[in-house]
Amino acid sequence: MTMKELQPQRVFEIFDEITKVPRPSKHEEKIRQYLLDFAAKHGIESKTDAIGNVVLYIPATPGCENAPTLILQGHMDMVCESNDKNFDFNNNPITTIVDGEWVRADGTTLGADNGIGVAAALAIATEPGLKHGPIEILTTVDEETGMTGANNLGEDMIHGSILLNLDSEDDAEVFIGCAGGVDTMATFTYNRSFAPTDFHYFKFDIANALGGHSGGDIHLGRINANKLLARFVWTLMQKFEVSLCEIDGGNLRNAIPRAAHAVFGVHTSHKEHVVAMFNQFAADVEKEYRSFEPTFQLTLDTHDKPDFAVDNETGIKLIEALYAAPHGVISMSHDLEGLVETSTNLASVKMRADNEIVVCTSQRSSVESRKWDIAHQVEALFTLAGAKATHGDGYPGWTPNMKSPIMKIASDAYEELYGVKPAIKAIHAGLECGLFLTKFPHLDMVSFGPTLQGVHSPSERMHIPAVERFYEQLKRIVEKVADTKE
Repeated sequence: MTMKELQPQRVFEIFDEITKVPRPSKHEEKIRQYLLDFAAKHGIESKTDAIGNVVLYIPATPGCENAPTLILQGHMDMVCESNDKNFDFNNNPITTIVDGEWVRADGTTLGADNGIGVAAALAIATEPGLKHGPIEILTTVDEETGMTGANNLGEDMIHGSILLNLDSEDDAEVFIGCAGGVDTMATFTYNRSFAPTDFHYFKFDIANALGGHSGGDIHLGRINANKLLARFVWTLMQKFEVSLCEIDGGNLRNAIPRAAHAVFGVHTSHKEHVVAMFNQFAADVEKEYRSFEPTFQLTLDTHDKPDFAVDNETGIKLIEALYAAPHGVISMSHDLEGLVETSTNLASVKMRADNEIVVCTSQRSSVESRKWDIAHQVEALFTLAGAKATHGDGYPGWTPNMKSPIMKIASDAYEELYGVKPAIKAIHAGLECGLFLTKFPHLDMVSFGPTLQGVHSPSERMHIPAVERFYEQLKRIVEKVADTKE
């Protein structure tokens, strides 16, 4: 079975088209053109702002002109993670597979985050016989790597009073709040030294961990490949002189790193000791993680002598800082049971050609002061290690409004359709809603979506029956809003 045969057919047809359009964050040119072409094909007015966001304007059906203008919002970019390091996300389409009740990709992220939200919004725009008031479909750029689109949304782009964010990942749940976030970067400057000739060189590699979303999955205790790498190399440094030559781990600020590697050397007399320590380390990690991380791999192979090494002082400080750096849940919410309040993700470690090693971390919290507290703790740790620490612009959280009219409409719509009250929640992941409120404080907002699992990793998959429930709920909300007056 192909996606085009799934129900709701119109949604899956559009989603299938979207998966064929390359759309990495910061490279949304092709998906933007797809949206503009879609609008032109269906005679829909469209507009693009300076940053590249797109809005489609759908007039009300006859008799609903005085209903509130409803904004359907999603983002056009996707997280690009692949089991194949040579996969070209800038040019290659995503290969999708229908696997029972799930849709997944062949070895890459699926892009249902947030392609399915965009597909549902476009389906609404062309749904025959649907009663609706004025609708604005807003698709933003660069949500995944900085929320640049939401942060720079043109003030004349949207005019509605109600916003439905279609970027959540759990069926039968309506979200009315989210965490704010900020990135903390640490830059180590190193000197190149000659790789010792009397050393034996190894490549230590961690691959195929589950990874996942650094907001939605941070509480699951999954392997952080950067932390695991630092743990092993630090252990070696306690016994031997270790010459660090190469290090690389993770890719994206909002993904738990699934893979990392380091090339290092020890004196040839310690070669067998290192192999024995690796075997013990691998056995320990197997016991710790295998029951819930079934796919990870640890390998230690002999490596050719590199051309240079990182100077010894910087190599030691880097590994010590990575080993000591916090990762995971820092605190749980005291207001909403089960909600992670504050967390931090040790996201990536990258060597640059200009003798710099850059460590990217990402902090989240539903409490603004706690967000900055953990960010400053991370800053202090890396500063002590001799790195230069800086922070990104960050984004605000979204404070729940338990009296929200659209929350009641969204909840009632699901209950009327399926006889179950959806859970009203806040989410630890970041959504663009907080940024929209800074520009448009009058907005009444909720976020919802179908069940997605493994987002931000190649294990991402989407539950087909949940997509149908999501779309039926969306249609019911649209009709209910059409029956109200501005």
